[in-house]
Amino acid sequence: MLDIKLIRQDPEFVKKGVKDKGNDSNLVDQIIELDLKRRNLIQEIGDIRHKKTEAENKLIKEGKDENALKILKEVKVFLSEKEESLKQYELDLEKTMIQLPNLPLKDVPVGLSGEDNVVLREVGKKPNFSFKPLDYLTLGESLDIIDVKRASKTSGSRFGFLKNQAAVLEFALINYALSVIIKKGFTPIVPPVMIKPDLFKGMGYMDQSDEEMYHLTKDELYLVGTSEQIVGPMHSDEVLDSKDLPKRYVSFSSCFRREAGSYGKDTKGILRVHQFDKLEMLVFSLPEESEKEQQLILKIEEELMKGLNLPYRVIRICTADLSHPSASSYDIETWLPSDNTYRETHSNSNCTDFQTRRLNIKYKDKKTGETYCAHLLNGTVFAIGRMIIAILENYQLKDGSVSIPKVLWPYSFGIKVIKKI
Repeated sequence: MLDIKLIRQDPEFVKKGVKDKGNDSNLVDQIIELDLKRRNLIQEIGDIRHKKTEAENKLIKEGKDENALKILKEVKVFLSEKEESLKQYELDLEKTMIQLPNLPLKDVPVGLSGEDNVVLREVGKKPNFSFKPLDYLTLGESLDIIDVKRASKTSGSRFGFLKNQAAVLEFALINYALSVIIKKGFTPIVPPVMIKPDLFKGMGYMDQSDEEMYHLTKDELYLVGTSEQIVGPMHSDEVLDSKDLPKRYVSFSSCFRREAGSYGKDTKGILRVHQFDKLEMLVFSLPEESEKEQQLILKIEEELMKGLNLPYRVIRICTADLSHPSASSYDIETWLPSDNTYRETHSNSNCTDFQTRRLNIKYKDKKTGETYCAHLLNGTVFAIGRMIIAILENYQLKDGSVSIPKVLWPYSFGIKVIKKI
């Protein structure tokens, strides 16, 4: 949620940011009007309560007083009406406020759609096969390491079993990533995958739609779509010490998404599934350090990709393609030979204080003693299924086997090549 003080002080700045993200800037005018009415009503209620206190004091001092009793009777009804009106204004203001997205940082490229995202760099050499490369699903099924047919039997469409060397590859990727990231000051964490609705809403992923989320109505819990949705709220209603920031976490969890809008061949394998495992970075930062922390997250993502020797490109996301909570985002897209294109494998977002304001996560400034909202960032380490896809396609051999990247050998139980068992 945006700071109401910013909206009051510089509505035109807020309108521009909202418009650049493709949202309705008229919402800002509605918020200003509701906020003004709310504040005027608060003043009225304050005046009425003062009048009520005066009448009560008069009765205490002078005993029975018909005029004072009349005032108290009138004030009681009037105050109740005004307080009900205030509740409604506050509710309307909150409903309108949560429709506003986070504002893009000043260096984010302005664009009208994802077509205006900016390719910053391409890294790595694309494989030059002497044979026609196979797609990952054909490889995975022939090597008996991916089984979507039996997963369909047990769970329905958009699920998959990772078997044999693919299962080994998952744990190798996890251990390789942790061996790099923990040394950089990240605390490893395995969080719950169920979250309370109010904290889920606090992260800002449900402000526009919850159709992607799995809702356990009987338990009034949601399944997380990514672990930052649960690790962020871990510090809700806390005041962190500024000397402890940045506070960095690397979390592992299964993730759950309906993938309601996806269609076509992406739904037939393990690229877009309802359940997948992911390692995620999450950072709580001082406001003045959050842009630097975002670059650190991006640097780690690229370091891991270079270690795997996978060809990729870095994308700067334009204003219109930013998510609702994000003020600045980068994507990493990895080369998939079967599609002859890059596909998204990583995201990286600076959500500034948009989420922490609603979650009431603050830090205490050691100089002033004042408390302020911390900044919150997140970044993909590995979405496991997509990384396995990338490895299978880029490391495939002519005989249908697949080499395992050398950096994973210490974690792959001596397996260097995936062959059909």
